[in-house]
Amino acid sequence: MDVIESHGARIPVIGFGTMTLKDDVCVALVDAALRLGYRHLDTAQNYGNERAVGEGLRRSGVRREDVFVTTKVWFNRLAAGDLERSVDESLERLALPFVDLLLIHWPNAQIPLAHSIGALCKVKRAGLAKHIGVANFNMAMIEEAAKLAAEPLVALQIEVHPYLDQTKIIAAARRHGMAVVAYCPLARGKVPADAVLQRIGRAHGKSPAQAALRYLEQQAIIPIPRTSKRERLAENLGSLDFNLSAAEMAEIDKLKRPGSRIVSPPQAPQWDT
Repeated sequence: MDVIESHGARIPVIGFGTMTLKDDVCVALVDAALRLGYRHLDTAQNYGNERAVGEGLRRSGVRREDVFVTTKVWFNRLAAGDLERSVDESLERLALPFVDLLLIHWPNAQIPLAHSIGALCKVKRAGLAKHIGVANFNMAMIEEAAKLAAEPLVALQIEVHPYLDQTKIIAAARRHGMAVVAYCPLARGKVPADAVLQRIGRAHGKSPAQAALRYLEQQAIIPIPRTSKRERLAENLGSLDFNLSAAEMAEIDKLKRPGSRIVSPPQAPQWDT
């Protein structure tokens, strides 16, 4: 599988997002995803499924060193000391000695970024995370985090799909050599019904979802679609074996609309767009 490289990290170009998947369902889907060829798993402390993700990984029989595992620290665990305890708990649930990528899940205005970035770097130096990064930061926070970090920040995870214009924040991340990981890449069900994506997909013998995922992949953006259906696992992976033309990419670009953000909880920062 193709990878995106950032500061020594080699992140597979598509991942399996596990938010909302729980218990035996999560175990079975992680196992199935890895058997199909996925090599990138995305979980988080707040998803309540780290134990199931770890079990699915072991059940698959795929070697641990061949799978890129990401987890995240919830925004109420970012204080120095508490962040390190949170990571220990995540690793215990995953039953892994380290994760490949550890992210701050959301910023917390009540905890100085210097404290949480310092703790994140400490976890990396301790070998509990091979790489570190952030999620759901705005441009100012990325700049501040990059200045504070004694270890490279390799990734920014944010909402990205064809309807949301994230051009500025993506450019800010790339100025610091950070890979961009896209959650909600199918806009939580909007993509399959889109006439433009249906038409572009049909031209390649592909689904609208595959066209939307390919649109991101061709920009070196790493989608992590979540699904609870096994057939969708294979469909999403089928985004890797074709290419959109420059004209098709430009047409999908025009789908961006104001007010298209899906995820903006109370702890969200002031967004740039």
